[in-house]
Order: sequence, then structure tokens, then C-alpha cells
Amino acid sequence: MDESRPLGRILLFGLQHVLVMAATPISAIFLMSATLRLDAGLTVDLLSAAFVLSGIGSLIQSLGPWKFGPKLPFVMLPGGAPLILFLAIAEQHGLPTASGAVILTAAFYFVVLPVFSRLLAFFPALVIGTMIVIVGINLVKVGAVLVTGRPGQPGFADPTNLLLGMATIGFTVAFYWLFTGVVRQLAVMLGLIAGTVLAVVMGGVDFGTAAEGGLLNLPQALPFGSPEFNLVAALPLMLYSLASMAEATGQTVINAEAVGKEVDRRRDVPKTIRGDAVTSLFGGFFGLPLMVTSGENIGIVRVTGVRSRYVTAAAGVVLIVIGFLAPVTRAISVIPSAVVGGTAMVVFAVITVLGVQMLGRAELDRHTNTFICAVALALGLLPILVPGVYGGFPPNARILLESGVAVGAVTAAVLNVLFHHVRLPRPGTGPRTPTLTGTRTGTRTESDR
Repeated sequence: MDESRPLGRILLFGLQHVLVMAATPISAIFLMSATLRLDAGLTVDLLSAAFVLSGIGSLIQSLGPWKFGPKLPFVMLPGGAPLILFLAIAEQHGLPTASGAVILTAAFYFVVLPVFSRLLAFFPALVIGTMIVIVGINLVKVGAVLVTGRPGQPGFADPTNLLLGMATIGFTVAFYWLFTGVVRQLAVMLGLIAGTVLAVVMGGVDFGTAAEGGLLNLPQALPFGSPEFNLVAALPLMLYSLASMAEATGQTVINAEAVGKEVDRRRDVPKTIRGDAVTSLFGGFFGLPLMVTSGENIGIVRVTGVRSRYVTAAAGVVLIVIGFLAPVTRAISVIPSAVVGGTAMVVFAVITVLGVQMLGRAELDRHTNTFICAVALALGLLPILVPGVYGGFPPNARILLESGVAVGAVTAAVLNVLFHHVRLPRPGTGPRTPTLTGTRTGTRTESDR
């Protein structure tokens, strides 16, 4: 993990991370632009800022300056549930208020972190493994939608897109099966490139937009004007940050396992969260939603076997360069979504497998643990498998409930406390006052087994 390879190889592996995940900031900014009806110039500024802040955050998490970043191979990106919350706040209260909500939430991270770090004992392998499985399944769905499009919209399940997505997966498998060494480690990137070449041959790539515009583009501070701070408007985002911290806990643990590093949760998890917070704080001043550590790159680490944190640091440098070089950004944006989706499905599915591996160490032969995992998976996967299930709920509640990761993590954590830390009186033992215990004590009952 701490090994630095020759610069050329480090940059090549870093570029692989960038190519696989570049679609996330691009799609996030394009979604912002379409939803909020932003002009083309502002969209380019936001895209540039997204790449630069993603790069800075990746450097912080990978190199770990002072008390920020766990020194693990992490990449930071915008998008996901924080983006949806940002858009909801912007539509209801305006863009300046949305930017202010991001800044308030970043500060909120630092306020609640000392309390949250004391609760990490209540996030064992059972809770984290369940959460990682939900994260992985949700991400596979995200990748699949890039291939198929959304049901009910024009072009859904277009045979050409399905062919490109499946061919990209096939190319990735072929490179991984037929080669060894560096070529095998680059199988994800080579599969992506091969899928893009196939798309070019099929006439599915338009390079016209890549040649437009200037050479350099500098991120613009305060693109929406001075931020406006409204605690009520920021409340949904602040509540989500609690789930985000739980997710950062799981990602830190699973990433450390992927690279073979022993972590101290009380020490390393807060470093990850501080890295998220400081990057989001700066991002708020550039009009971006919350920036979060990316679980996607954990899958890349596991598939390629490249564990060095200097690779993701190199990816951070590449992201910063892309943010300033407008032609490179535009060139990356022309990669067909179906090709990116095919690559993403493989990488994201690996994350699901990592969660299953962690659950394998969670004593699922105990009925209580099986029950906890089952209930958390059921509630966490419900909004993922049945979109719109909470459509009749109030907007703020709906945004939180539709985050399957947040629901699954909270459910698993609460049930774990109830079953393993709260001691209730049993029949025939007389009344006892429920107490919280740090560890499970006593013999296993028949229901446990």
C-alpha cells in the first residue's frame, strides 16, 4: 500500500481510476445543469471545479496530511444522494441557499465527529458488511442504467447500447483471462478503451464537441453569488451527513482490508470523514454538492491488485490537470455511457462481493445476526429495487428514505444495538433494567444459534 512504483506506471494506473470514474463528475454536473437550467458557460465552470476538487480530495485521502485522510487509496467524487439533496434545496430555496447548505453541512461534520467516533463500537462486521452489500448493489444498478437507460424513457434497452455494454464487459474479461502482470492489472482500463473503439467503429461517438472551445478553463469561485445560510433548508443534507459518516466508516474498513492494512477505527475513520468535510467545505464555495469518498475505486483496487495509495494520489493529480485542460475534459465526456456503464457494472459488483466476504465473518450462523442482516437488506434494498415507493411521503422524508444505503445502515446499526448491547429481562429471571453494554456477554441461547 505504501510502495511507490516508477512514475510512468503510477500515472498509468492512476489514469485507469480516472477513466473508470470520470463519468461520475460529468454525469453529476450535467444532471445539475439540466435540472436547474444552467447555461453552457456555467456548466463548464462547474465541471472544471468538480474535477479539480475531486483531485484535491483524492490527494488528501491518499496522502493523509496531518489529521486529514486515512492514507488509503481513495478517490473523492460528487454525486449520488448528496447531489439529489442539493438539487432539491436549490429548487425550493435557490442556488445560493443550496451552496450555503453544503458549507453548513461540511462544518456540521466537524461538530458531530467527536460524538460519532465514540459510536464506532456499534458498527461491527455485521453492520458494515450489510451496508457494503447495499452500496454495491445500488452502484451496479447505477452502472446498468448507464447501459440500458431509464425505463419509460426514449431509447430504453436500445440493442446497440446493450451490445456496447456487454462487449465492454467481455473485453475486460478477455484482458484479465489472457494476460498476466501489468496488462492484467490494466484490464479495466483496456476494456474501457476497447469498448470505446468498438463504439467508434459502429459510429456511436461524436468527436465534434471535443474540438470546440479554448485550451484552459479555471474554476470560478462563488458561481451562484454569495452563499445564503438557512439551517432549516440545510437540515435534510445535515441529517444525510450522519448516514454519510456511517458509509465512510464501512468504506474505510473495507478499503483497508482490500489493501491489507490494519486500521484503528477510532483513529482512521475520523480522518476519512475530515477529508470529506474539508473537501466539501471548499467545494461549497465553488457551487458543488457534497464531496464523498468513492466506493468505486475499492473495486478497482481489488480487481487489479494494485494497492498503492500513490496510484490514487496520481489519479488526484490527473483529475486536477483535467479540470484545467478543457479539451481533455470534453474528450472524456464523449465516451459512450454504455461503455462506461459496462465497466462500472464489473467494478461495482466487486464491491458487493467484498461486502459478502465481510458478512462471512459476521457469525451468520447465529439466528439473531441472520435476522438483523435480513431486515436491514430488506429495508435498504426496497427503494433500490422499487423506485418511487416513498412517493407519497413529504419531500424531506422521501429524500432520506429513498437512500437505501442510509436506511440499511441505520436499520442494521439500531438492530445490532437492540440485540447485542441492550440486555432485557428473560422469562423466569425476574425484572431487570435494560442496560447498554460494550460487548456481548454470557452464553449463546438457542435463539442465538
